[in-house]
Amino acid sequence: MASARTILVFGDSLSAAYGIRPEQGWVTLLAQRLQAQGYGYQVVNASVSGETSSGGLERLPRALELHKPAIVILELGANDGLRGLPVSTMRENLAHMLQLSRAAGARVLLLGIRIPPNYGPRYTTGFAAVYPELAQRYGVRLVPFLLEKVALDPTLMQQDGLHPNPAGQPLVLDTLWPDLEKLLKNKARNGGH
Repeated sequence: MASARTILVFGDSLSAAYGIRPEQGWVTLLAQRLQAQGYGYQVVNASVSGETSSGGLERLPRALELHKPAIVILELGANDGLRGLPVSTMRENLAHMLQLSRAAGARVLLLGIRIPPNYGPRYTTGFAAVYPELAQRYGVRLVPFLLEKVALDPTLMQQDGLHPNPAGQPLVLDTLWPDLEKLLKNKARNGGH
């Protein structure tokens, strides 16, 4: 029964608390908020810094089998973008991960990422379009831009300008919480507490 209440966070450095202590990252803050609000979910963070969508696709089947999550929070693609990998490959990999997650019976929250404009408008626009397109195609909830509240504020970002600092992490959680909470409420209503 316990495993039916697992949230699997499957991402890259943005979810792996890169450059800060793990307990400062939004995933740990999420686990604390769920507990404080009486949601009986356990959070498993299977995020790996530097992960691309290809690497994620390789790892996901095992993670789904191991943790049998009720909810998958999918946060991948940023490293594909930063490496200038083909948008079509990223789209296919994310689509496959959404299919696998849904087939495993999990609800999915897709976290959209945007990349810096220095890759040129065609690439960055194509990249950004993947997330809403997949969310619509697979009927999953989407957070359009995970770093919306922090990306343009240097006081909330690490020196690299790519990763939120400890002060930015709670705002990252606040960005995805309203969409995640809708998935939780459904689950709590159906399964009781």
